Amino acid sequence: MTGQPTALITGAGGQDGTLLVAELARRGWRTVAVYGPGTTAPEPPRPESVSLTCDLSDIPAAGQLIDEYAPTHVFHLAAISSVAASWADPVGTAHLNGVLSVALADRCLRQPRPPRFVNASSGEIFAAARRTPQDESTPLAPNSPYGAAKAFAHSMVVVFRARGLWASNAILYNHESPCRPTTFVTRKITSGVAAIAAGSAQRLTLGNLDARRDWGWAPDYVEAMIRIAEHDTPDDFVLATGTARSVRDFVHEAFAAVGITDWRHLVDTSEQFTRPADATALIGDSTHARRTLRWSPTMSFPEIVRAMVRHDLDLIGAGHHDTGAGTNHDDKQEAAL
Repeated sequence: MTGQPTALITGAGGQDGTLLVAELARRGWRTVAVYGPGTTAPEPPRPESVSLTCDLSDIPAAGQLIDEYAPTHVFHLAAISSVAASWADPVGTAHLNGVLSVALADRCLRQPRPPRFVNASSGEIFAAARRTPQDESTPLAPNSPYGAAKAFAHSMVVVFRARGLWASNAILYNHESPCRPTTFVTRKITSGVAAIAAGSAQRLTLGNLDARRDWGWAPDYVEAMIRIAEHDTPDDFVLATGTARSVRDFVHEAFAAVGITDWRHLVDTSEQFTRPADATALIGDSTHARRTLRWSPTMSFPEIVRAMVRHDLDLIGAGHHDTGAGTNHDDKQEAAL
């Protein structure tokens, strides 16, 4: 492929989208960054790039973006990103996380020059799997509306690949950064710990401290998605560290980052923040990505937690208030794993 590549990125306002737009622009790509309705699209990172808003639940409007901008690559990241939110709106989740992916892949296939299509799949498609760790050959076994919709989209990407579309699934296990909103349990923890350390909060309320996840560093996973897009052959790739840590481990590392070793009296648990069904052994085997893409994680679990806590401490010091911290750091919405 010659000339300047053009990437259409759905979900550009999320953690991965934000990082991906910036990284592709740094590499000289033209980006068409698609943000959700009700948001203000930022200035594009390059003069030839585009930032726009679109209600992607409007399937025809979403498809027209591909017609209009004729991208060489489509990174489909837009989704209801919270498993908890998917239980509250399973129909909307099926539409946005499942049907939209199919519609975009179909529109790509119908282009005169079909773009490469990279779909953000999820480790949640294996949430009820009977074997650990999971790899690309693990049978799909979701246990939530989020996971089921992602499993449908994942399967349809495989179907479209068989039809001739260059289409790959990036099977993303949990990956974190300061770009996470506080509706995610990791950022809820780091912002809450920072608020406690700063004296602006007294306690942190969480759900199941024993829930375990394979947590990585988000910029590493964005790098992997770019490598998938540039690889000669479309395929499916598990992206994970191969090690699971508990929410309790995350809390411990976060308090350690501010010099608090005895934190148990500062943390409450509530069934309000417990999922209807939880995956207890989501660990990814990324051997295929490591061998084929020459990809590997660059940051350890403690380094990830410390980086996020430092960011939230800096926000408090700079007078920002996006942590939502008060007397009790207790969001009314279940924090998403």
